[in-house]
Amino acid sequence: MIESFLRFLVKQVLIFCVVFPGPISVLAQNTSIKVIKAGRLIDVVSGKLLTNQVILIEGNKIKEVGPSVTIPSGAEVIDLSNYTVLPGLIDCHTHITGQPENYYEDIFRKSSIDNAITAHIYARHTLEAGFTACRDVGAPEFVDVALKRAINSGAIPGPRLFVSGLAIGATGGHGDLSGFSPYLQFNQQSGVADGVDAVRKQVRHNIKYGADLIKMIATAGVLSEEESVGGPQYSPEEMKAMVDEAAMWGKKVAAHAHGAEGIKMAVRAGVHSIEHGSLIDEEGIRLMKEKGTWLVSDVYNDDYILSEFTRLGYPEKIIEKERTIGRLQRENFQKAAKAGVKIAFGTDAGVYPHGDNAKQFFYMVKYGLSPIQAIQAATIQAAELLGEKERLGSITAGKYADIIAVEGNPLEQVTLLEKVKFVMKDGQVYKK
Repeated sequence: MIESFLRFLVKQVLIFCVVFPGPISVLAQNTSIKVIKAGRLIDVVSGKLLTNQVILIEGNKIKEVGPSVTIPSGAEVIDLSNYTVLPGLIDCHTHITGQPENYYEDIFRKSSIDNAITAHIYARHTLEAGFTACRDVGAPEFVDVALKRAINSGAIPGPRLFVSGLAIGATGGHGDLSGFSPYLQFNQQSGVADGVDAVRKQVRHNIKYGADLIKMIATAGVLSEEESVGGPQYSPEEMKAMVDEAAMWGKKVAAHAHGAEGIKMAVRAGVHSIEHGSLIDEEGIRLMKEKGTWLVSDVYNDDYILSEFTRLGYPEKIIEKERTIGRLQRENFQKAAKAGVKIAFGTDAGVYPHGDNAKQFFYMVKYGLSPIQAIQAATIQAAELLGEKERLGSITAGKYADIIAVEGNPLEQVTLLEKVKFVMKDGQVYKK
């Protein structure tokens, strides 16, 4: 009886192996170990293009890289021998929880619930475009914190997020709702804070609810209805209080700053980065170099604003401000790059559609950087700005397995980065 049963069991197993060979081979494969065969690899540390490299990945980290790496038995092999492989890209200035559709409807007919419902779409678009990490610099109602948590839990796909929560700005400034009736009120959390004590309290409020960094609105802006493009909107004392309070909690400050005087005030106050930097002057460039302050300049989106924002219903006064600022921003970016200011890649994605982040590479090269410098700005330098250079930014043993691939050689044609073919984040493949 037992012998008959065993013969029957063996027969059934043999039949299963013939009919369903796939699952058996999968079970035999060590799925925690992956190997990428890279035809070309951009070493962003040395700035060199390497050929015929093997990347050994164990779990979510890179274990070994080189031309002679032994491929373990049972490892999953990913053949990218016809591609150029490079680290996952990092965008240090995004607003990943939304993007404009219609100026007045966005203000009056939508709430932060709408942002929360659609944010996962933008996160996926960004990841599939090859951006495996982003710094988000201003979102309503801590939607960015919730999005980060959902991504980190594995509930939804998206880039690694470093978030600021509510942007902190002055009454009537770029972070406030200006140009409307004084009787118009919105029942939502606000980052508006005036005076040293209120600024310190707002920093604490943001950190309490999950902010990784603090976003300061140091000057006026473009896409808001206050009159000035770049006038300072905080006093030196308020700026210093914000930086000092953030530092006490182990956080850094990113300063939205267009105007020359406001840039210098923010740099003297000790901010970690200047966002936009449109009207920076020679003294501001000198100060940034002296203090080691990063420049994160969104030199692509002028094209999108001027071509699309009239259709999106934005007031002419806002579009005219962009006409004034866009060309100057690019010229001053070129001056800062030539002077050796530290530059990290940041696009203001959310002003234009998420997933188009890589369109900025063309403009960074056009206005002063070499292709490898632009790529370094979006990898190893961006990781340094984030304080994550030990974990992100290069294909190096010990770092997270955040890896992308493109056809062709982006060191010869940087726009190839707009068409990423392969995306791995944390050792998991999201696009191939």
